[in-house]
Amino acid sequence: MPQLAAFPKAFMQALCKDGTMTVSEWISLAVKLDIDGLEWYAGFLEMADQNNWLRFRKEVEDHGKTIPMMCCSPDFTHPDAKFREKEVIKQKDWIDMTHTLGGSYCRVLSGQRRPELSVEEGVKLAADCIYACLPYAEERGITLILENHYKDDFWEYPEFAQKMDVFCKLVDSIDHSYFGVNYDPSNTYLAGEDPIELLKRVSERVVTMHASDRYLKEGTIEDLRKEEGGAAGYAKRLSHGEIGKGLNDYDAIFTELKRVGFDSWISIEDGVDGMAQLERSVAFLRKKISRYWG
Repeated sequence: MPQLAAFPKAFMQALCKDGTMTVSEWISLAVKLDIDGLEWYAGFLEMADQNNWLRFRKEVEDHGKTIPMMCCSPDFTHPDAKFREKEVIKQKDWIDMTHTLGGSYCRVLSGQRRPELSVEEGVKLAADCIYACLPYAEERGITLILENHYKDDFWEYPEFAQKMDVFCKLVDSIDHSYFGVNYDPSNTYLAGEDPIELLKRVSERVVTMHASDRYLKEGTIEDLRKEEGGAAGYAKRLSHGEIGKGLNDYDAIFTELKRVGFDSWISIEDGVDGMAQLERSVAFLRKKISRYWG
């Protein structure tokens, strides 16, 4: 049966920028939820001190939870080879971080969609960098997970492999037992595309999932497709919301994941309106998981 984790979506500024929340404070909030683990983020301010890595692992494990997944954002599509080499080194550091925390999955991305980059060039650059990291990950028992991402908060351009066809080309170009997909249905809407269509194209490769939901603040999906899908900054028509109340069809998602034998981690990216919202999202997903895997 899939296990649930939670990600501090509502507290990223506090944990990563201004330091107004400590990691221990986030742990103390998260462990009260009906979840099995906490998804980590490499950019938590306190993670800069390696002495904290085992301390935080112990804090989480003392509450009977684990840290299964690491969220980080390598930029593998930069035209400069030296820049890409540094990104590979950073990714290996994040793999070490994941291993020390007791995790099994570490995110990779393609990189930024720079205007001068062709699809073929971008896919090759990203695939080459991911392949450069895979032996290191395998030695430590870490699976690299490529997410259908929209845009890292600190990037100038959106994700190179944001669009479904490009994402699938990149996935298809990497054949390794320690590589898989982290499926995020909400991000597909930000590309103006259908999350179920994407899932059916990559479901055999999905090893982890981000669960969230989006709702339209105004207009229609057709308006979204015409106006968004690549604009810098998150789509203005879409907003995060409580899981089960938005656009995502979790019955269709879980039907497909169950069909292909998915039995791994689902991490919740939610709670932007408070912990009570996150609790309701957890309850919704627990009920759905029991229905499809119970």
